[in-house]
Amino acid sequence: MKAYKIKSVVCQIVCLFFLTVLNGGEFVSLFNGKDLTGWKVPNPNPFWRVENGILIGENDEKLKGSMLYTEQSYKDFIFEADVRWGGEIDSGFMVRKPELQMQIGVSRSLKKDLTCSFYTGGQERYPEAGRAKDIEKVLKPNDWNTIRLQAKGDTFTVWCNGVKVSEYTNPKYSNPAPIGLQIHPGLKMKVEFKNIKIQVLE
Repeated sequence: MKAYKIKSVVCQIVCLFFLTVLNGGEFVSLFNGKDLTGWKVPNPNPFWRVENGILIGENDEKLKGSMLYTEQSYKDFIFEADVRWGGEIDSGFMVRKPELQMQIGVSRSLKKDLTCSFYTGGQERYPEAGRAKDIEKVLKPNDWNTIRLQAKGDTFTVWCNGVKVSEYTNPKYSNPAPIGLQIHPGLKMKVEFKNIKIQVLE
């Protein structure tokens, strides 16, 4: 009986090992909670700061925008962060090259909340196929929301607080690039991030 239990435990460990290998590894933190190590910081930098373990992005007094990119480029991955904001902000995660944005907050062009929807930057802007479904049912206003974005091949999938809310497929966005966090120009906004991590997929 004891030998059987040992074999069972060994089998579970081996299975977990191979699952980790197949997925390209475990999650790795992209934010140390102390400073902006690992990120390409704009110079000068009135936009991004770290306070009490939280990465804060905020406009300057001239309402200029800014991007904060990882130093490393990524292609297939799962990116996750806890995000908190209030009011009418416009932020997002930037991935791949050419750049594809996963929206956080209100679209400046459509004047509506499109959190977890995809913005292509092209003529279609927010394609219907890439818009989040029933996001208002899972989104927690003025509180921390866990947003997970998976980029795998030509498909981009988003979960908000554990619920799948959007999936967009487009082979155009195919090349690796740094992952970016956005502060949109032209409006007073503040967005906060913590528990930023990534799992590289292979």
